[in-house]
Amino acid sequence: MSIAIITGSAGLVGSEAVRFFSRLGMTVVGIDNNMRQFFFGEEASNDWNRKRLEQEISTYTHYDTDIRDYSKIADIFKHFGPSISLVIHAAAQPSHDWAAGDPFSDFSVNANGTLNLLQATREYCPEVPFIFTSTNKVYGDKPNDLPLIELEKRWEIEPSHVYVSGISEDMSIDQSKHSLFGASKVAADVLVQEYGRYFGMKTVSFRGGCLTGPNHSGTQLHGFLAYVMRCTMTGTPYTIFGYKGKQVRDNIHSSDLVNAFYEFYKNPGSGEVYNIGGGRESNCSMLEAIELCQEIVGRPLQYSYTETNRSGDHIWYVSDLSKFQLRYPDWSIRYNIPKILHEIYECNLERWSHS
Repeated sequence: MSIAIITGSAGLVGSEAVRFFSRLGMTVVGIDNNMRQFFFGEEASNDWNRKRLEQEISTYTHYDTDIRDYSKIADIFKHFGPSISLVIHAAAQPSHDWAAGDPFSDFSVNANGTLNLLQATREYCPEVPFIFTSTNKVYGDKPNDLPLIELEKRWEIEPSHVYVSGISEDMSIDQSKHSLFGASKVAADVLVQEYGRYFGMKTVSFRGGCLTGPNHSGTQLHGFLAYVMRCTMTGTPYTIFGYKGKQVRDNIHSSDLVNAFYEFYKNPGSGEVYNIGGGRESNCSMLEAIELCQEIVGRPLQYSYTETNRSGDHIWYVSDLSKFQLRYPDWSIRYNIPKILHEIYECNLERWSHS
């Protein structure tokens, strides 16, 4: 029996990974205590997704366990021990706005929770790949120092700049404003690298851009594309925070991200770091996303604008995918922004029509 342990298993990335690796014939052990509801309220609960996984996947076992509780995490790892062949850590507190209101919870989930999982892996299955969903927020607001040009609907980087194809892993994570969320994810990111380099474990930090897909329980504080689409479909007012609504994000579909996980699983390294996102193939500004949502839904979005941007927020962020693609040439982006938004709309039409 080959077992994959996946944290945040009822969330966007976790549930995508559950389905993917169960299709490969693996037994999946999911760890998720629906902290997303605690962070963002009832509308963000992923309980619906957990129930769907349990109903549809016979080889899925769910643990309603807090990753901050090392003794319970260790018990799970000890129980499955030699049968574990993969660990994917996708559980997190994901919002820099939320973190400022409760720094202890944010850090304990993101940093201490990651340490618990690394140590449990080291003790009970040290040879297996450990995949961590990090974030581009580890770079803080350093990307805002890049030379940008204001276009009609977006900011864009100077065409002669070295990062014209996207921001690469050589950007410093030091000397910038990260938000407390960014700081807790830096701690986790560095821990994952260190367990790889110091203990020789097969670890990787994927520094994601915006992660998206139809299973995202998007809210105002997290889940950009899913939340814009939900607001457009339900008539919920939406607020744009600063940068004239021209701030650019790359968005990677959860399926494309999990396929990247699979490539690493097949051929893992030690202490690796990759920027991963939609790159040049899948990115948009707020205004562009709103325009697309309105076109797909066939109704206007009721939105307002405030001049104050979110602290530490990026004006322009596009991932350079070349390092990962060079190492894993079989991987590529399959979803662009229009395809992602159409899928979010179609998959949530019935659920959100009753909101």
